Amino acid sequence: MPIKIPHNLPAVNILAKENIFVMDEKRALSQDIRPLKFIIINLMPTKIETETQLLRLLSNTPLQIEITFLKMDSYISKNISAEHMKNFYKTFEDIKNEKFDALIITGAPVETLEFEEVDYWKELTEVMEWSSKNIFSTLHICWGAQAGLYYHYNIPKYSLDKKLFGVFPLEIEDSKTMLLRGFDEIFNMPQSRHTGIKEEEIKKNPELEILAKSDLVGASIIRTKDKRKIFVTGHMEYDRLTLANEYNRDINLGKKIDIPYNYYPENNSEKTPLYTWRSHANLFFTNWINYYVYQETPYDLNELK
Repeated sequence: MPIKIPHNLPAVNILAKENIFVMDEKRALSQDIRPLKFIIINLMPTKIETETQLLRLLSNTPLQIEITFLKMDSYISKNISAEHMKNFYKTFEDIKNEKFDALIITGAPVETLEFEEVDYWKELTEVMEWSSKNIFSTLHICWGAQAGLYYHYNIPKYSLDKKLFGVFPLEIEDSKTMLLRGFDEIFNMPQSRHTGIKEEEIKKNPELEILAKSDLVGASIIRTKDKRKIFVTGHMEYDRLTLANEYNRDINLGKKIDIPYNYYPENNSEKTPLYTWRSHANLFFTNWINYYVYQETPYDLNELK
């Protein structure tokens, strides 16, 4: 897929080496089509890594997608240069008068805090409120999923006894949903979190339905019945070594952490991790873009309600 992003974004060279077609603005303007307009609110500390992971998954359709990265103006990222944020990210103030086909809200390393204690919570809630009328489809990931469920539906998060960390099998609850079209009955998804949501809280809300879950993980893919908001409690976007990097980081910091579940061959961290979720991650994003965004969003975004 021709993803339209700034030519000097660090992800461009990485994706080019993977034979992923990245389109510059001049080429994009020569195509007589309306590109899908996506916003990515990247709250992860590993900005470049997350940019690359998400763009890799958004590259798997023949549609043209125009990407805008959004930052929280009320928070200064500590793990990336100010120049990078200035060059490649916009603020809510920059885009609040526009409409977009889709929005992705990533996870964030703030889950042990109450939502209201997060520095940028007020600004993020303003964006989530605005998204209801200015975005056709929103994908919430990990802490972003918990934040969206809390803000829109008052569903709280709960502390887990220990970090949920590893690659966990999930079972499909609704085999007819187009979002999971082509999925195996059981599929894997990375998880890395200290908090969770309770299935019974979701089931109480008539606007929500659970698409995939497991006994170990709980509800992991949830959507609204109008299909415009999707909540994924794990990290389908993670690449092969993301969990390994998190594990090694915590070990080096002297933190007590279990080896990632169902990740290393023979549970041996000296061996290369198995990449057992890649095909389903690609299929999930392809299905979302096609069935939930492209097939449903109005051609004229001013018709959004």
